[in-house]
Amino acid sequence: MNNQEAIRDRYLRDPLPIRLGGLAANLARVESFSNHPDHRDVVERLVEESKYFIEWTALDASLNLQAELVELQRHLAQWQYHWVDIWADPRRRATVAQQAGVWSKKILERSGLLD
Repeated sequence: MNNQEAIRDRYLRDPLPIRLGGLAANLARVESFSNHPDHRDVVERLVEESKYFIEWTALDASLNLQAELVELQRHLAQWQYHWVDIWADPRRRATVAQQAGVWSKKILERSGLLD
């Protein structure tokens, strides 16, 4: 079993609300760590990991939540595609950080963990 499979197996042991909470936490870390230019590689890994979290979670979610997760995954993929340019531009990096924060709050609310 490779590391990716081990992470997936561990992630899927949790119920859906906890998985969504993990995704929200990753996005909050993207927001927080994007404030420092030296955190580029860490943030890039968090974005990649978040895409996997969505892939592993979406099938267990409601149809409406699936649509939101797909939209988020599309944003993450776009960020990755333009990552070098985004990271080099403090304003674009700040925009990504702000968007990640918005998504984090939205996913956390949808998780039901705040109820």
